[in-house]
Parts: sequence; structure tokens; C-alpha cells
Amino acid sequence: MSKSERVEQYLPILRRYARALTGHQASADAYVVATLEALIQDQSVLDDNDTRVALFRLFTKLWNSISLNGTAVGFDEASLPEQKIANLTPLPRQAFLLVALEGFREEAAARILDCDVAELRHLVEEAGRELAAEIATDVLIIEDEAFIALDLEALVKDLGHQVIGVARTHAEAIKLAKAKTPGLILADIQLADGSSGLDAVHELLRSFEVPVIFITAYPERLLTGERPEPTFLISKPFQPAMVSAIASQALFFGRNARQRKSRVSA
Repeated sequence: MSKSERVEQYLPILRRYARALTGHQASADAYVVATLEALIQDQSVLDDNDTRVALFRLFTKLWNSISLNGTAVGFDEASLPEQKIANLTPLPRQAFLLVALEGFREEAAARILDCDVAELRHLVEEAGRELAAEIATDVLIIEDEAFIALDLEALVKDLGHQVIGVARTHAEAIKLAKAKTPGLILADIQLADGSSGLDAVHELLRSFEVPVIFITAYPERLLTGERPEPTFLISKPFQPAMVSAIASQALFFGRNARQRKSRVSA
């Protein structure tokens, strides 16, 4: 397998990780592009036996090079969701996402963050305390598979949130959301009656703004960079820690977006 083929197979998951960090498709993809450009300039990075680790190490080096005032060579500051983006996504959050979302072993995650395993564990624990402090909200689940819906409902409640209902179809989702506006939506892509979870969410978002996490068995189909795409994705089958990490990120960025709008309108 050539170097380009080795890199290409990991681009979808790097995009997913970047979007979880930034909460914004355009910003995330800008970081991924910058990583590829740096890789072209220095292909010795790929001499590492683990291409995925090498790619994430390079991405992390670029990400952490952003100074506190949000200025970095090669990036348009206006494309970032926050001027002080480094402050919004601290090292503990990176550590948590690498382990919980991307499934890296502790040793690999520590290499990516250029720290030892003991420090990595400390960072993950710190992130766990941050997750526990997140504001609880009302959650709408759009999922047609009964067992998955039950798992999601139990997990959401364990995280301290309330479930306003589980919808199996587009119509049920609209009805539930009209009865009570959710603070977070977990949505499958393909629903029981052949309708689209994407279409249901797009219709809901015309009435109110809310963080959305899409659930799909084929995330690579939605991570091409060729069109407007979901920012937050969970792959089937999923791990509870992954749902926790992504839900926290979605609520985190949603809360900051609301605060920015309040400051602007004040």
C-alpha cells in the first residue's frame, strides 16, 4: 500500500475528530487540509509504523500551535468558531476524545499528545470531571431500531439528561419536538418508514436551533468534505463513552454559540 493510500484510509476519522474538536465543519476541514499540506512537505512523518498515530500526531501539533489570541500561520481567523479556540478545547478534552471517540489505546493516545501514560490518564480524568459539570438538557431520540433506542435512552439518562421521547419516523420526530423543544437531538439517518432522519432534523432546525448528533453505520458516506455535512457523528455500533464524549462536545459548542449571540444582541 502506498503512502497516499495509507493516509487516505484514515482521512474520514481524522475529519470526525477535527469536527468534534472545533464544532464546525469548515474549521475542522481547514485543519485537516493544513495537516495534509504539512505532510506533503515532510513525508518522513509516515516513517512511523502506525500511520493513524502519525497522522493524528501531526494534526495535534498543528492544532496546539494556535496561540492564545487565535492567530496561526496558514489559518483564516474568521473561519474559526472562536477567536480563542485553544481555550475552548483544552488538552483534557483532546485526551478524552482520542480515547473515547477514536478508540486509541492509552499508549498511542499518549504518543499523539506527546506525554506519558500517567499524564494521559490524569487528563482523561480531568475531562471526566468537566463532562460531569455539563448542563443537563432535554433530549429527543430519533431511532427506529428498538434495542438501540433503549440503549441510547438509558445512556442519556445516566448522563443526567431527560428524554422527551423516542421517534421512529419523520412524522413522530416533528410531533415530539413540537410538544416540547429539545436541547439536544440524537438522530439515526435511515428511519423505519423509509424516511430520512436528516430531512426530519433539517425541518426541525427551521423552527429552532439545537445541537444534533447523527448516528449511522456508514459515517464515511457523510465525511467526504464535498458538501455541507453533519458536524457530530456516531458510528454504529457505538460505545457508551463515545456517546458521552460527542454529546458533551455538541452541548459545549451549542452553549458557547448561544452565549456569543447573547453578547452580540445585548
